Amino acid sequence: MPITETHDLHKRRFGRNLGVALSLVGFAAIVFGLTVAKIREGASMEAFDHTPRVSITPPVETGQ
Repeated sequence: MPITETHDLHKRRFGRNLGVALSLVGFAAIVFGLTVAKIREGASMEAFDHTPRVSITPPVETGQ
């Protein structure tokens, strides 16, 4: 015998679940957007990889 009536509790749970789902989708969209924006910069990205970076090393002067 299937349940044909939905209880008030089910309606409230659905509302909460919908809110949580929308929050998660919004958070995922923000993270995805930030990732895409970071990747588009591309050339200016420098990670910490234990190697000297050319952009911050001082120029070497040849003293003659």
